[in-house]
Amino acid sequence: MAKAREIPGLEGDLPFAVAAARTVRVRATELFEHLDGVLDMEDIERVHDARVATRRLRAVLEIYAPCFPSEPFAAALKDVKALADALGARRDPDVHLDALAKLGAALPPEDAPGIALVADRFRAEQAEGNDVLRQALEDVAEHRLRERLVMLADAAEAAA
Repeated sequence: MAKAREIPGLEGDLPFAVAAARTVRVRATELFEHLDGVLDMEDIERVHDARVATRRLRAVLEIYAPCFPSEPFAAALKDVKALADALGARRDPDVHLDALAKLGAALPPEDAPGIALVADRFRAEQAEGNDVLRQALEDVAEHRLRERLVMLADAAEAAA
């Protein structure tokens, strides 16, 4: 799992809104960096890291909610949650496939056909999850989520 970045200049004496702006900028940058290559079904850790990044971003948005204009905040939070759900739809089969591979390695060879059958089902779910994620990424781009998150941070800082 990718380690969360430190927030430069985040000190206890900062105004709350300035802390909000700095934190949201860093967490949003992390998220969009982790989204690069996330549709690659061979590298399941990308999905995991992106999903963790959505959780971190969602948490800071909720913590700092009073610092943001309410309507743009609510819309951005909704989009972050939708992206997290799409990442989850893709991540869950990844985890099941990984566990199934470990189980298959521990079982006798005569169980291989059953393991393969279940794995095929999880691969189908993984592909469906990837389609859901692809659409979510298109929605993120179309709705300009990254720019809207920066605008929220700018608004918080301007109000400080």
